[in-house]
Amino acid sequence: MTLLERIAGPEDLKDLSQEQLSLLASEIRDVLVETVTRTSGHLGPNLGVVELTIALHRVFDSPKDKLIFDTGHQSYVHKLLTGRLAEFHTLRQPGGLSGYPSRAESPHDLVENSHASTSLSYADGMAKAYRLRGEHDRTVVAVIGDGALTGGMAWEALNNIAVARDSRLVIVVNDNGRSYQPTIGGLASHLSSIRVSQRYEQVLDLIKTTVSATPIVGNPLFGALHGAKKGLKDFLQPQVLFEDLGIKYIGPIDGHNEETVEHALRQANEYAGPVLVHAITRKGFGYPLAEQNEEDCLHQVPGTGGKPAAITVSNVTPKPAKRSWSEVYGDEMVAVGARRPEVVAITAAMLHPVGLAPFKAAYPDRVYDVGIAEQHAMTMAAGLAMAGLHPVVSVYATFLNRAFDQLLMDVALHKLPVTVTLDRAGVTGPDGASHNGMWDASIVQVIPGLRVAAPRDGSRIAELLNEALDVSDGPTLVRWPKGTVGAETEAVAVLGQMDVLAEPAEGLGRDVLLLGAGPMAVTCIDVAKRLGDHGIGVTVVDPRWIKPVDEAVAAAARQHRLVGVVEDNGRVGGFGDAVARLLRDRDVDVPVKTFGITQEFLDHGTRDGILEAAGLTPQHLARQLTEAVARRSPEGAAVGTQNVTETTGTPATPAPHESSTQERLPE
Repeated sequence: MTLLERIAGPEDLKDLSQEQLSLLASEIRDVLVETVTRTSGHLGPNLGVVELTIALHRVFDSPKDKLIFDTGHQSYVHKLLTGRLAEFHTLRQPGGLSGYPSRAESPHDLVENSHASTSLSYADGMAKAYRLRGEHDRTVVAVIGDGALTGGMAWEALNNIAVARDSRLVIVVNDNGRSYQPTIGGLASHLSSIRVSQRYEQVLDLIKTTVSATPIVGNPLFGALHGAKKGLKDFLQPQVLFEDLGIKYIGPIDGHNEETVEHALRQANEYAGPVLVHAITRKGFGYPLAEQNEEDCLHQVPGTGGKPAAITVSNVTPKPAKRSWSEVYGDEMVAVGARRPEVVAITAAMLHPVGLAPFKAAYPDRVYDVGIAEQHAMTMAAGLAMAGLHPVVSVYATFLNRAFDQLLMDVALHKLPVTVTLDRAGVTGPDGASHNGMWDASIVQVIPGLRVAAPRDGSRIAELLNEALDVSDGPTLVRWPKGTVGAETEAVAVLGQMDVLAEPAEGLGRDVLLLGAGPMAVTCIDVAKRLGDHGIGVTVVDPRWIKPVDEAVAAAARQHRLVGVVEDNGRVGGFGDAVARLLRDRDVDVPVKTFGITQEFLDHGTRDGILEAAGLTPQHLARQLTEAVARRSPEGAAVGTQNVTETTGTPATPAPHESSTQERLPE
């Protein structure tokens, strides 16, 4: 039995020797590499916090003391130390452990905060609550780092924590070189120990009282002494900003020396007020292949699905046979940059994931990485547009939520030419509830003047991106999913500004007008074939632009008996609702049936599995549309009596999550 296998919870760490702790850290790293390279996940960040997490659980008493991990992908070691080793092999797998803290998994998990820069606000509120309730024996610990301290929300929280002098709150800054790297040294650590002691504060108060009381020279002398102290401290420790805010500061310390970290945390826990412990760590520490990976220290690795991957420096980011949506976008941005000198790019700490690395290489002076600060990114884009440029803001779809107000009030209100590109729109899968990009197409519907495009394939990314960049009187948005692009799908006709991808076969009537947003348009072609085999004529249309809805939809709807809308966004307030609203406004008396993602926080799983559960597969869609047409056919159930799945040999089964569709009758 390994030492790690004997750790059932944090209490089992308390009596281990330093030699045993070193062995434990080694075993944890072995498990991380073996598991994460198989299941996929965040390897580099967790390799960097092994000793730090061990020290946290030796000093603090979780779950009585509350540990909050900012950007919760750094919580794998925490999971291993809180009794989840036996299930760790299921990490990020359907029905297995989440890749982030999960309240359903353990009482040691408090905040499912996989969006960055939130931990300090949670911690501030909890520490204040415990103080008001008289629970003075509880400490709240927020672990923030891996770029999260670049977020504006973190600094808003710090501003408030600084005045909560009696809050038992410890902030651990995991500085892995991704933001700043101050001096490490014995003198700096010594000064930190002195400053955090109550005696130091008492001595300072005594000096201030006695020296300031000296006639004539008292105040000038105290000012000189205080200035000398500050000057020495500024020289020795560049991170005096925190103490200037009023937060006690310990560090910098070696975050890979468990004994040192533990000593600093114990000092912090003894101080009756907010304390910041600054730990210097190295992302990927202890695994040479991660340390040598210059791009991101194996921040996130793909899974093999079987045996542990034989990772090498050259294959840490394996290229699939098909190109990803991000790669197609990145290449087109390089081409755009050559043609349009006014185009600049902005990203929020996601240069490589969103595909902007090639643009950065080609035009280094035209890319701005603002860190994890989506709000600033959007308003900065407004400023760039006001000055005559056309900024392209590239973020994950789930992170647009944070910049909604800025897009609404700072960009759209001023009718500025800003293009937003959303990577990982729709279902993302293993990253779980917080990362599915299923909200954006709903929340942006309320923004006046915003145009939204959804490409169905790689060629349409280039086509729609360039159309968006031609818009000069307001903002535009282009969204695409995670993964690889499928085969190119060409139009057979046009309808207004939309592409017709399939028309009823000869001899069939115009029964269903089927609109598919983005890649779902390709899915709709398969649906049309299945329906056509059962005598139902379908016109498949890719709207290309899902906001505003093309007026040609109303005229086409009048020629059909039923309108169906399929999207990989939440049903509420999405493209389907917009289509139904247009038909009501134009007095088109044709029923609308919408298909999308159930409006709930989805468990992590595979993209295909989640789409199937939502009823967004050709088989499920075809069956439900067949039933809807049958209810409106003169012959009644005759159309619907045939088994839609007969052509595939698959038995018909009820579609799960039937609530993910909704029939909308004109009002």
